[in-house]
Amino acid sequence: MCCSHSFEEKRPLGVIEPMNLDSIKGMKFFDPHVHMSSRTTDDYQAMADAGIVALIEPAFWLGQPRTGIDSFRDYYSSLVGWERFRSSQFGIKHYCTIGLNSREANNEKLAEQVMEILPLFIYKEGVVGIGEIGFDDQTAAEDKYYRMQLELAKEAGLPIQIHTPHRDKKKGTQRSMDIAIEHGIDPKMVIVDHNNEETVKEVLDRGFWAAFTIYPFTKMGNERMVEVTKMYGSERIMINSAADWGISDPLAVPKTAALMKLKGISDEDIKKITYSNAIAAFAQSGQIDESDFASPKVIDQSEKFEGNTVLRGGQQPRIDKSSIIIS
Repeated sequence: MCCSHSFEEKRPLGVIEPMNLDSIKGMKFFDPHVHMSSRTTDDYQAMADAGIVALIEPAFWLGQPRTGIDSFRDYYSSLVGWERFRSSQFGIKHYCTIGLNSREANNEKLAEQVMEILPLFIYKEGVVGIGEIGFDDQTAAEDKYYRMQLELAKEAGLPIQIHTPHRDKKKGTQRSMDIAIEHGIDPKMVIVDHNNEETVKEVLDRGFWAAFTIYPFTKMGNERMVEVTKMYGSERIMINSAADWGISDPLAVPKTAALMKLKGISDEDIKKITYSNAIAAFAQSGQIDESDFASPKVIDQSEKFEGNTVLRGGQQPRIDKSSIIIS
């Protein structure tokens, strides 16, 4: 395929076309990268109504540096505890990946302590990989702790979720893959995230999974993702929202599916990119059973986790779940 294909967006910057999700009603979606600790219960409700049945929440940077090991311990505990419960209260199966993010790897004194507690969390129920790890500024410290976590993933037999850097992305992506191979990691165990048109071909050619983040005004847009799909197909490609505390959209996966359908992408390819491929990649952890979310589950929002519910004073619980598409 021609590498000079233009992926320039034809829609003027700032013009937002209304998206109708009726065309994907009944489809199921798996968002393999979304930071729900940063989102509200309204987001969970909207995601469930749009067809998202399962998600993966990678450990990541919270916006400002953590200053002590207990902050990491509590954060990891929330990913396998409260957040897992909160998601279940909206009928969404919650998984996570656990790791030391690249930005905070540069605090070596604290990073050493984090490495000591990671084994306490990576074997817990619902942990489907080591992540998100990799490079930010591509420093020596980031290299050191990336390598250490690759070895931890090998020992645990877990997939690896790689964060590729925002700056000098092509170099950082190549370096991430080179090091993984150097450490004897099978590319099929590695999900390389935040790809773009500059990186996707090499990632696929080398046998890795290529994940794309649909994020407003940066990373990857819906229209560009449609063009990538037309060029590269659906093998080993998946999309995610990476919705977090920034300007982001937790409905990015179903919205992209709707746009793909509008643009003539087959239902089979849409399903692989928005559902099946993520399951195949992360199920290598042995932690994902599709039957856990293949059909709607009865939920009771009056249930408690350590004495707490998702309800606040006077709120009425939602006892059942139905897939209602929000247009």
